[in-house]
Amino acid sequence: MKFRHLFFNTALALGLSLGQQSSFAESATPQMEIFKSPQCGCCGKWVEHLNRNGFDGRSVNTADMASIKQQLGIPAELQSCHTGRSGNYVFEGHIPAKVIQQFLANPPADAYGLAVPGMPIGSPGMEMGDRHQDYDVMLLSRDGNHRVYSHISQTAGH
Repeated sequence: MKFRHLFFNTALALGLSLGQQSSFAESATPQMEIFKSPQCGCCGKWVEHLNRNGFDGRSVNTADMASIKQQLGIPAELQSCHTGRSGNYVFEGHIPAKVIQQFLANPPADAYGLAVPGMPIGSPGMEMGDRHQDYDVMLLSRDGNHRVYSHISQTAGH
């Protein structure tokens, strides 16, 4: 009984119901489900960034981010504070919306998502005035050979 309850709660948290998946497929606006801690302010700012830039981002507050990251295949070394899911793809951390849009328009065949490890200053949701760290957006590959998908620098902007 305990296992059944755990399975149901996990499925509910990850939005695996057929009705929710079909609503993702039917929308012209890319939908993003974002799993985050209820106390995380930068996560909320990242959701706002997505919504200002052509996404329909919906937050799912949870205290068990570790299980979600494990279930969605986010490698420990590429983790950040929040995890998004759009269709069959995952988006970890403070990825600029335009990079996600570029990825979704033409996803590499072996990819299952993107990740920005840590919390780079100046990334969407981590704005601190004019301060900015250069950072890489990593391509999550099914074969485990994750590589740089995009480099974000202060001169290139985001």
